Amino acid sequence: MNRNAEHIRLQEAYQRQLPWLRWGPYLSERQWGTVRENFPMDKDPWEAFTHDQARSRAYEWGEDGLAGICDEEQRLCLAIALWNERDPFLKERLFGLTNPEGNHGEDVKEYYYYLDNTPTHSYMKYLYKYPQEPFPYDQLLSTNRKRSREEPEYELIDTGIFDEDRYFDVEVKYAKAAPGDVLMQVRITNRGPDAAPIHLLPTLWYRNTRNRPETGDEKPVLRSAGWRAGQAIAATLEGMSNYYLYCSGNVPLLFTENETNKKRIFGEPNESKYVKDGINDYVVDKKKEAVNPAQRGTKGAMHYRLEIPPGASEVLRFRFCEYAPMDLPQTFQIDGGDPLASGFEKIFEERKKEADAFYHNITPETVDEEDAQTMRQALAGMLWTKQFYYYDLDLWLKQRGGNPLSSSEPKKVRNQRWVHMVNKDIISMPDKWEYPWYAAWDLAFQTINLAMVDLDFAKQQLSLMLRETYLHPNGQLPAYEWNFSDVNPPVHAWATLFVYSIEKQRRGSGDLAWLKNAFQKLTLNFTWWVNRKDPQDRNIFEGGFLGLDNIGVFDRSETLPGDAVLEQADGTAWMTLFCQNMFEMALELAIYDPVYEDMALKFFEHFLFIASAMDHMGDNKQDLWDDEDGFFYDLLRQPDSDPIRLKVRSMVGLLPLCATTVIDGDIFRRFPKLVERAFFRFKKHPELLNRIHDPRQPNFKGRYMFSILDEEKLRRVLSRLLDENEFLSPYGIRALSRYYADHPYEFFMNEERYVVEYLPAESDSGMFGGNSNWRGPVWFPVNTLLLRALLQFYTYYGDDFKVECPTGSGHYLTLFEVSKEIATRLIRLFRRDEEGRRPVYGDQEKFQRDPHFHDHLLFYEYFHGDNGSGLGASHQTGWTGLVAFLIQLFGSVTAEKILEEGFRPATVYREE
Repeated sequence: MNRNAEHIRLQEAYQRQLPWLRWGPYLSERQWGTVRENFPMDKDPWEAFTHDQARSRAYEWGEDGLAGICDEEQRLCLAIALWNERDPFLKERLFGLTNPEGNHGEDVKEYYYYLDNTPTHSYMKYLYKYPQEPFPYDQLLSTNRKRSREEPEYELIDTGIFDEDRYFDVEVKYAKAAPGDVLMQVRITNRGPDAAPIHLLPTLWYRNTRNRPETGDEKPVLRSAGWRAGQAIAATLEGMSNYYLYCSGNVPLLFTENETNKKRIFGEPNESKYVKDGINDYVVDKKKEAVNPAQRGTKGAMHYRLEIPPGASEVLRFRFCEYAPMDLPQTFQIDGGDPLASGFEKIFEERKKEADAFYHNITPETVDEEDAQTMRQALAGMLWTKQFYYYDLDLWLKQRGGNPLSSSEPKKVRNQRWVHMVNKDIISMPDKWEYPWYAAWDLAFQTINLAMVDLDFAKQQLSLMLRETYLHPNGQLPAYEWNFSDVNPPVHAWATLFVYSIEKQRRGSGDLAWLKNAFQKLTLNFTWWVNRKDPQDRNIFEGGFLGLDNIGVFDRSETLPGDAVLEQADGTAWMTLFCQNMFEMALELAIYDPVYEDMALKFFEHFLFIASAMDHMGDNKQDLWDDEDGFFYDLLRQPDSDPIRLKVRSMVGLLPLCATTVIDGDIFRRFPKLVERAFFRFKKHPELLNRIHDPRQPNFKGRYMFSILDEEKLRRVLSRLLDENEFLSPYGIRALSRYYADHPYEFFMNEERYVVEYLPAESDSGMFGGNSNWRGPVWFPVNTLLLRALLQFYTYYGDDFKVECPTGSGHYLTLFEVSKEIATRLIRLFRRDEEGRRPVYGDQEKFQRDPHFHDHLLFYEYFHGDNGSGLGASHQTGWTGLVAFLIQLFGSVTAEKILEEGFRPATVYREE
């Protein structure tokens, strides 16, 4: 097997031979409106730091830019700015609506695409569509504010600004000639019918690190540095190599300071003569005094004005590297000393070929060109959304008077319990705009995709959340910046085991030290769950929010009325899966260290008690399983009254299906003492096995299964899951049964009426913030877990177990065939149908038919439960990118292979 250049670069990076990962797309596309920038504290984050302020106000904790890159600690940033001579200010960052402004919550209102990327970011491609008419900022804001939750979002395409193709395609590509030598090419194409002007400003700037303990006293500086063939901006920073941004020709260089324009924002005198929006004011308002004539500062730009004929393109080349003009090496001096001439293109061609070879290595031969391109764009989005994230809670709380360690009477400030946190890392984000912060359970799913292209980075990401500067001393994993104390589903153990299994198959052995460390930290997290989320000590969990927004009757992140408590089917199922994952990890570690055998027994017993608690013997009135409906429901317990089963068929009741794990029989033969002690528990408490699958019963190839559902329960739940009038959509599994479209569920409590209705698109309820959209659409993460469960069941039952699919069709399939059918429906979201239309783009004719749109995919947060159109955040590759994993898995795995070897998550990788 031949290892290509990208594989070699990855190895050099992780073995610390060459710093190929020093520069990458780590620059956010939105820093304004985040919790980190929330000051003053009498306003919410969206109101405290707005998009309108962003061009003039220096950030405290990060930076943002358009199609940008930065170093691993975001000290120095490079991005582009644009101006069409019609907008009121430069386009330096993406625009969108905040949660209170959008009729369905916050949402970016721009069109941009992550077209390509490799794990070392040695080749990257980005496309932005910039209108030639004035950008409709006010129209987007006012129209969305007027719309109700019953109406769809008002998008940029709806304004008509693209109707006559009066826009520019701005394509930005990067290629690394060396770790410290980054080539940048910007191609601007006028898609309109007339010649049109556009200004391009490649911009280099320093993150504002004033009052930051990590930067010392020396102020960084940018300055002009002409060279024999053109202009350059030189960057000098203590502890970092000097860098130079080169361009050809005599281009104006503009310099200012990355400091707040206090006069504009706060009506106060400016501390600096030159401020953050100085370049904007120079270009847009023609204020010559706004930039520094000495050509020095902490923010600098090269200013191009282009007049592009209709249908024509302009290509501009730049080089960002460590080489000073007097020290240019021979390899840099292409074509007689010009580093930006024809040899420049040769480097791009080489990196593109290497990227092609890299993706060929992970794409099954059976996958057609269209699915291969979907897979590649999904993974490109994952790699583009790696971000530098900086948040020091000790310092942040001190600044706001809320630090409980340094103040005797701290103010009440969000995240006070997390004063130990110091986050300063490259983190995989769900989305660089919608979520400029990490989300712990999103990250677990992201690592499944990341492991396809960069296994070491996937492992790093899982380790981050378990590090002492993230994990709370009490064992809780941080949720997200808005509220670290919120409760996300405990999927970290599942992802850890999944990534370990991938490494074991790919490299021949797993990283035991990594697994051991993760197991120890996850044991702390498991203990937190047991102690905090099972208050009645009944092995039934009240997880709270659990990421599913308002899928149920109540807002589960809030205290229920009348001291009622909600016993959650999904929370308990998540914990059952957690037990199974920890049991599997302990067994793996016990092969090498017998100490872990006791831990395996511990988690095995937890599994028995938690799984059996969902359905006791008896009248079945106080359990989560409803024998009449054949489904799991949440249970509402109120003081001095009988419990009430909230009979809403939703993803909450499907998640117990996911708590299923199959173990090879030889594992138990390795640990006879463990089996003996487990059988003592069976003998002592036989009732634990009465209503769950009997884990003592071997089946296909002597395998054992741990599952909440015995065969009867499994068949009953699957009959709901595979019913097209309930959960089975043409495009995957819905979050809520379609039954409630015509039969809304009503519940009355304390004279309040609560209604749950199937809504295939956006929710009409803001019960849990503006983005509460789990009442019908299709979501990739839970679909992926359901597919994993079906494949687990298949390895146990084999081909003899068949179910009707779809329910009522008379067509019976094995569980492998069922899983492949569901995966095909999910992948179908991005495939062209017989009319050439992609379901993801719904009725947007521009996206469906225009050759400059229809092949550029957007990976939306969720999808219409009936027609498959994309909804919510438009760049949620954080979990919708799982389509790449599904394409790879079902493009290579066969039923025969699964039956013979068991379900293995990694099947294709021709690297090592």
